[in-house]
Amino acid sequence: MVVKVGIAKLGNIASGVMAELLLDERADREDIITFMATSGTKLQPEDIDRVVTNMKAWGPDFCIVVSPNGVLPGPTKARQDLAAAGIPCVVITDDVTTKKEQFEELKASNFGYIIMKADAMIGARREFLDPIEMADYNGNLVKVLAITGAFRKMQMELDKVIDQVKAGKKGADLVLPKVIMTSDKAVEGEFSNPYALAKARAAYEIAQQVAGVNVKGCFMTKEWEKYVPIVASAHEMMRQAMILCEEARNLEKAVDGVIRKPHKKTGEIVSKTALISKPE
Repeated sequence: MVVKVGIAKLGNIASGVMAELLLDERADREDIITFMATSGTKLQPEDIDRVVTNMKAWGPDFCIVVSPNGVLPGPTKARQDLAAAGIPCVVITDDVTTKKEQFEELKASNFGYIIMKADAMIGARREFLDPIEMADYNGNLVKVLAITGAFRKMQMELDKVIDQVKAGKKGADLVLPKVIMTSDKAVEGEFSNPYALAKARAAYEIAQQVAGVNVKGCFMTKEWEKYVPIVASAHEMMRQAMILCEEARNLEKAVDGVIRKPHKKTGEIVSKTALISKPE
């Protein structure tokens, strides 16, 4: 059976850049086919409606709805409209746990969710953020989410849903993930060297704090002479988190302990640590 996995990308967070690539890293899986529909950079109603229309027409077995602030009206309506068409949805978003009422509604719903707490808001001030700064920040953030283990945990949760569809489950019978990606969950089982684990955990904790700094710089500070250093400091925090991740991975390389868990063509996940070895 070939499982149809839809990705509705609304706006941008770093997790959205990699969502479908994590499921088929060499583009050779024979058990799934993916389709992405995107609203582009914005979350306007007409852009989101276009995504929903295209996704309904394709008819996936389930849909990943990835967006910043996934409890906003736009992303909420998108998943509701898809669910009304019989398409189960897994929400992937940044940290919405502080929006208590809306998050309680999401938790109580039939939607799956993966809350990527370290997928932090960017420093979106015109005096600071140009296209290169944007790309550099997202590159650092992708590395943090990858090396800490957050991306692997996200991928494994989505693979569990794929496995259920392959086993014949559909619609309301699917057990969807309900995961808050904390630093402890991200790094669990990822490192053999305790110093590497500590560095990765520190990186995730720093990345989680970046959002709060950028919220202060983007929404709470009015004078440009004050908010530019604030958002610049947030980007420097993310860069330092990335450096900690590189140090952690190099410690693992030094003991030939980097964990690799590739997909086989059948979708089965195999694993290895020693570089010169075959995954089993």
